[in-house]
Amino acid sequence: MASSVIPYGRSTQKAPAVKEVHILWITAGLSCDGDTISITAATQPSIEDVVLGAIPGLPKVHLHNPDLAFEVGGDFLKHFHLAAEGKLEPFVLVVEGSIPNEKIKKEGYWAGFGYDPMTNQPITTCEWIDRLAPNATAVVCAGTCSAYGGIHAMQGNPTGCMGLADYLGWNWKSKAGLPIVNVPGCPVQPDNFMETLLYLLYQLAGLAPMIPLDDALRPKWLFGATVHEGCDRAGYYEQGQFTDHYGTPECLVKIGCWGPVVNCNVPKRGWIAGIGGCPNVGGICIGCTMPGFPDKFMPFMDEPPGARISSTVSNIYGGMIRSLRRITNHTVNKEPKWRHTGRKLTTGYQPRTY
Repeated sequence: MASSVIPYGRSTQKAPAVKEVHILWITAGLSCDGDTISITAATQPSIEDVVLGAIPGLPKVHLHNPDLAFEVGGDFLKHFHLAAEGKLEPFVLVVEGSIPNEKIKKEGYWAGFGYDPMTNQPITTCEWIDRLAPNATAVVCAGTCSAYGGIHAMQGNPTGCMGLADYLGWNWKSKAGLPIVNVPGCPVQPDNFMETLLYLLYQLAGLAPMIPLDDALRPKWLFGATVHEGCDRAGYYEQGQFTDHYGTPECLVKIGCWGPVVNCNVPKRGWIAGIGGCPNVGGICIGCTMPGFPDKFMPFMDEPPGARISSTVSNIYGGMIRSLRRITNHTVNKEPKWRHTGRKLTTGYQPRTY
């Protein structure tokens, strides 16, 4: 099915449409399943829209997610086994949770699901990835754990876990020529993930060009701007107004917000139906969509590096701007002088004589 997706360098060729596609979703990485729970709140599109065929142009979608499936046991796992044997095409592999390093211990395993019918032994998450990734048309990481390792991969962890690109290689390509697609977030913003999945499904249908990704393999249109650029509080930063405690509307940089340097659209998009977003509702940005999370953003709630310098400069500049704006505000809060009663017209109107 390599021809079902427009490969690199051939975006002018229209790929043949795919009629059906399976989504095999692994939640057996080191994770809390929070990304699966999050995407049930998506509306642009919703899971129901995709699975029930409510979106024009999409192939029929079969979703296999252990938290959302009706099937159990072998009935659920049969699609994974078929895909591993190359008998289920095309399929999109979605991975949720950090990928453990199974090579650093003598016995046991860190994570897995299901068992091998030939040996009756558990199949580890890494084994599933090794079997499925080579046959997948596309591979998507749901959330920061599978994208970059996340909380479980922080310094001092005993599992040696990592993101999928660390495991497969950052230059890895699917058999259709697609790189790994990372949709980070802790958990992932629901519409960000479903919109990305929708893009890939349209690509399978031959209706979209190659998905544009940044250097961290994130969709560019979702992660091209910073939290700060979409934040409700950005105007306070510009005016040099910073809070030193929670519960006030001013900029949160001095109490630990990393928004000015974090690539994320949540303040602009909201969390559910356009509502929410960490700094919009009073929470600091801790950088959960970034490859360096969490280690490079700790300790949380401390001023980020450079925040003191930037906020001091902003205070000086912002103080002057606020003063000038107060003068202008006072001026524009008064009506023009020609709006009055009486016999004299003072608008400046000059009647024409012919």
